[in-house]
Amino acid sequence: MIARIPFTSCPLCAATTLKDVGSADCTRHPLYKPELPPTIAWRQCLACEHVFTDGYFDGTATALIFSGTHTHQQVGHDAERQRMVSARMVEKVLLHAKSGPWLDVGFGNGSLLFTAQEYGFDPVGVDLRAENVAVMNKLGIPAHCADLASLKLERPCAVVSLADVLEHMPFPKTGLAAAHRLLGEGGIAFISMPNRAAMLWRILDAQQANPFWGELEHYHNFTRERLYALLRETGFEPVSYGVSERYRACMEVVARKA
Repeated sequence: MIARIPFTSCPLCAATTLKDVGSADCTRHPLYKPELPPTIAWRQCLACEHVFTDGYFDGTATALIFSGTHTHQQVGHDAERQRMVSARMVEKVLLHAKSGPWLDVGFGNGSLLFTAQEYGFDPVGVDLRAENVAVMNKLGIPAHCADLASLKLERPCAVVSLADVLEHMPFPKTGLAAAHRLLGEGGIAFISMPNRAAMLWRILDAQQANPFWGELEHYHNFTRERLYALLRETGFEPVSYGVSERYRACMEVVARKA
């Protein structure tokens, strides 16, 4: 069995005062493989109150998970309905940026890039699933199969979107630092993820129906407050908050490169 690499301290603030907050079965996750641990253990930092898994997967385990792809993450999936969802996301960004390169990190079904292009942005994608990257390039949209931290682009971005991405990164600060580097002066970051502080999250917990505790690909459960603090630590200033239509109990935040 492939074990997780333990977090010896909080992956956000590096504090070592941690407590266990529970565990969940992940064997029913669509991408679960028998070589992986059957449960996910969650911990909380007593210094900054962030909640995260007790460890993260190495490259071998990540490749095993990425050997499959959710149907909804395949390029072009449910394109007509997703276009409407993505349009409302783009319109939140339009209040702060009108044109230029839009980099979507972990672009999945590609809807956000397709829609941003309709609104006049120059779409660029990065994703760790090689088959999605190949399809996107065939559609004429430049896409890279690369880690965000090592990505280099010819032009500074006007927008970098991390839609339901940061919670997948063992160390989200590294991802935000890369986004900051890739953005031009005053560039915009668009971020979405589950909000552990939302009342809906608590209701799902009470109903024992919260899907995020058993989410195999997630390492973090953020609150709005903790996300805002991390954004400011990495050179961004949040400018708006909204509710996401993509997944349950999720938030959308627009932030400007300071």
